[in-house]
Amino acid sequence: MERTFAIIKPDAVAAGHTGHIIAMIEEAGFRILAMRREHLTRPVAEGFYAVHKGKGFFAELIEFMTEAPVVLLALEREDAVAKWREVMGSTNPDNAAPGTVRKLYGTNIGRNASHGSDSVENAGIELSWFFRGSELG
Repeated sequence: MERTFAIIKPDAVAAGHTGHIIAMIEEAGFRILAMRREHLTRPVAEGFYAVHKGKGFFAELIEFMTEAPVVLLALEREDAVAKWREVMGSTNPDNAAPGTVRKLYGTNIGRNASHGSDSVENAGIELSWFFRGSELG
């Protein structure tokens, strides 16, 4: 079994799509190990997205991720990282496959409804950023 980290972003939470996205996660065979709704603070968002610091979109990203609550999820299944990225769809909703989270609920490349780890290594880092080991079972 593999684990990955997911965020239902502020745009999707505010629009009332959380339940639909969780249903998509479960229908794709994921086990939800941990989940919580949280309003990210600026320091938490800046730390989490530190890899993007200095890039032109960093300030806009931080503003977006702190504007309203998000839902943080620890997910598990075989090939979890690749499967969640498939369920999410392309970063740009315009290029996402039909039926994916981002095609259904994303507005644009910046407000794209969801986040997912891009590798098993990063999944471990991202999961530990938001969840203690005891929360993951």
